[in-house]
Amino acid sequence: MEEYGKILVYVMPIFLILIIIEKLYGHYKGENTSPNMDSVSSVSSGMVNSVKDVLGISVTLVSYDWMVSKIALFHLEANTLTYVIGFIVIDFYGYWSHRLSHQINFLWNKHAIHHSSEEFDLACALRQTVSSFVNLFTFLLIPAALIGVPAKVIAITIPIHLFLQFWYHTKHIKKIGFLEEILVSPSHHRVHHAINPEYLDKNHSQIFIIWDKLFGTFQEELESVPPVFGITRPAQTWNPIRINFQHLWLLITDAWRAEKWQDKFTIWFKPTGWRPENFEIKYPVKKITDVYNFEKYGAIYSKKLMYWSIFQAAITLLLITYMYNSIAIIGLPNVFIYGAFIFLSVYSYTELMDARKISMLWESIRFLFGIGLIFYFGDWFGINQLFPFATYLIAAYLILSLVVTLYFNNNNFEKELLSVTTP
Repeated sequence: MEEYGKILVYVMPIFLILIIIEKLYGHYKGENTSPNMDSVSSVSSGMVNSVKDVLGISVTLVSYDWMVSKIALFHLEANTLTYVIGFIVIDFYGYWSHRLSHQINFLWNKHAIHHSSEEFDLACALRQTVSSFVNLFTFLLIPAALIGVPAKVIAITIPIHLFLQFWYHTKHIKKIGFLEEILVSPSHHRVHHAINPEYLDKNHSQIFIIWDKLFGTFQEELESVPPVFGITRPAQTWNPIRINFQHLWLLITDAWRAEKWQDKFTIWFKPTGWRPENFEIKYPVKKITDVYNFEKYGAIYSKKLMYWSIFQAAITLLLITYMYNSIAIIGLPNVFIYGAFIFLSVYSYTELMDARKISMLWESIRFLFGIGLIFYFGDWFGINQLFPFATYLIAAYLILSLVVTLYFNNNNFEKELLSVTTP
């Protein structure tokens, strides 16, 4: 927990700097591919995902440690070669877990958040799941366990493997020459994120593109078919927590309403998007049928609300940074209470981004929760040991946030039409 949090303290600023550089470059080139509200939503998704991961809010049914102890034929040392082997095995694992997440209805819920942005930029790489509470794919690491790759090697390699998938979420890098034959490139991954019929469910590889070519899921980006991004059942919200559970809720309601018992059971294991017969007519959900003619979400919003949302994301990121850097000071179980506050914060300000009146209720709950924590602990989770008077600043911020949320609600969010170009 503490070690991973420390790593993120250094990694998060790097990601944010690269996102800002990409945005500035897009403005310079006249090709802004990252609208601010979408970027705030993406960064917010990354924040709640990282909190979930640091707190370890998930269960592994069969641990890698256990597999190594039971089936290892050899016991390798943790040297350079072992790390290379571990990396390749994890990439194989990543391909199949990724592919299955696209192909099985209930598994799609944990991955839909990553595809939910209707843009393709570095920020959308941060859209990662918080809805996956059980790790079902450890069995895919059986090859590593058989040859005795140490658990420490796997534990170190997995986050490195994840971080290396950040760079290719961009439209500004076109082709990368002969490396296109070896590595997953921005061009390959644009295909993967596209909803064009030609591109759906292609290019599942994460680092080495060889897996798609080997297992028949490779598709080159075509000049005649510009990729259009998003999901065919659009999220229609900036709230990453809502997005994380939208597909699951649809599955639950469809299973409940299904007349056949067979459908109630099989809906979970059918191909992604499958619904019982006639449900698209009886219980329609919004779906994009013409990928070249649809209105992107968020075409209407207030500039003031946009700037406020950026401010909220920035403050939340500072609060998370303190949490990651001070887990030992905060201690258990208080770190989980802190995590709950972060989740509530993101939920509240992204509800406001969606211009929902209920955002006032969520912000009120957040305010009472935050102020209650300050009164209960006497400060903000020990922050005064490092920054005197910081607790007063946090209390002032909570008051400001409540007042501003009330302002936007009373002024109907000051909506104004902003130009959003649909590809």
